[in-house]
Amino acid sequence: MISNLCRGMRLEMVVALGMALAIPALASGSQGTQTKLTATTQVANGRTQTTVAVAVTGEDGAPATGAVLIEDGGKQVAGAALSAEGQAQVSVSLTPGVHNLTAVYSGDATHTTSASQASSVHADATASSPSFSVSVAPAASPTLTAGQSTSAVVSVTPVNASALTGPMFVTLSCSGFPDQSTCTFTPENVEIVVNATAAVTSSMVVTTQAASTVAKSEGQGKNSVAWAVLLPGTLGLMGLAFSARSRRWLSRVSLIALVGFVSVLGSTACAARYSYYDHGPPPNLATPSGTYTLLVTAQSSNGVTATTQTTDYVLTVK
Repeated sequence: MISNLCRGMRLEMVVALGMALAIPALASGSQGTQTKLTATTQVANGRTQTTVAVAVTGEDGAPATGAVLIEDGGKQVAGAALSAEGQAQVSVSLTPGVHNLTAVYSGDATHTTSASQASSVHADATASSPSFSVSVAPAASPTLTAGQSTSAVVSVTPVNASALTGPMFVTLSCSGFPDQSTCTFTPENVEIVVNATAAVTSSMVVTTQAASTVAKSEGQGKNSVAWAVLLPGTLGLMGLAFSARSRRWLSRVSLIALVGFVSVLGSTACAARYSYYDHGPPPNLATPSGTYTLLVTAQSSNGVTATTQTTDYVLTVK
């Protein structure tokens, strides 16, 4: 009887444990996803340009939202925000050679992460002119609250640097970031020297802005006091001017004083400093929430021709 009781208790414990494991999975409501990657290449200006198209769908066939990262042999090189159709298109700058590209979906509130099968791409440099490729890691920011900042490392890798006759200077910039946010590079210009093979790097910092309210200016509380002094003074000068009609010289002096007094009041009240002290600075707007694709551009020019390479970076603000 005791053994039967023990077996019953063990069975109840197993059932309870199974339910405890199953309930969170059911409550989360997350569903699996499928990520597909298609890479196409074309030769332009002696370089192989690679365009990666990504599509992410849930188990129900509906498109997923969020961000997708492009990895080259396990190293992040670019990222993009998925469109409403669950798709993204990314231009990838690659050095000559064979590359295995994979798209990794980072998931969202209702979808789990997934990765595509690797796609092999051969990048070739058919021209003898020097060039470079550009990549950013990590290729996506963490989810930021408005007012926070994040950083990434931008790498510029020389291509055929042995053909250089002098240093090549590459300028970095970014575009596509939302309102009330900034993107800066340190340094903004990197140098590729003759025969260089190693990548040169720059720190990219993306800064968002938090909303703020403006406290009442101290000058606002003094309006009643100012008017209590200025209004009687103005009326007094006007009365003096009209009462002095019999004395022409006093009338002229009073009118001159009145005009000067009104001019001072007008120039002071309309001045920007007066407006600032009276109303205070305007409030700061917050960076809008959303997932954004920033375009990171690396450009160099020898005075005759310009070389431009780009990559994508994902910014997420909640």
